[in-house]
Amino acid sequence: MLDNIQDKLPDSAQRVADLLAARGHDKPVVMLPDTGKTSAEAAAGLGCSVAEIAKSIVFRRLADDAAVMVVASGANRVDEHKVAAIVGPLGRADAKFVKTRIGYAIGGVCPIGHLEKTVMLIDQDLMRYDSVWAAAGHPHAVFNLTPQQLAAMTGAPVVDVALREG
Repeated sequence: MLDNIQDKLPDSAQRVADLLAARGHDKPVVMLPDTGKTSAEAAAGLGCSVAEIAKSIVFRRLADDAAVMVVASGANRVDEHKVAAIVGPLGRADAKFVKTRIGYAIGGVCPIGHLEKTVMLIDQDLMRYDSVWAAAGHPHAVFNLTPQQLAAMTGAPVVDVALREG
């Protein structure tokens, strides 16, 4: 079962809980009993579809070394060519880059509360759902919100970033 007792949150998840509370968000950060590092693991722990997981994928923009985050449906693979067409040529972001620039470890990368200004895009496919689950700063921590709240909190444009087969 999910645990939403606030005083048990790891520091990084508590930071997200505090940010959400400051923004008036009415849903708590919850801890999954098992890891939510992958969309499939998170969905299994939450009892929702993989598509309702708002996964955060981080790239490095080559022109200025900026962090580029794509918040995508867990069911989708991100099409790097579509992202690059919007923000410029991309490179890989390793774990150190993500932790240094974004402020969270891979597996718990939250779409808010970044250490540095981050270029952000939201997968339009997330807009199909009444609510989605996003990482809350720790591999076991997540929070629920509507796709519209996600767009409002991040200020990110909603675009087509999914790799379409065929």
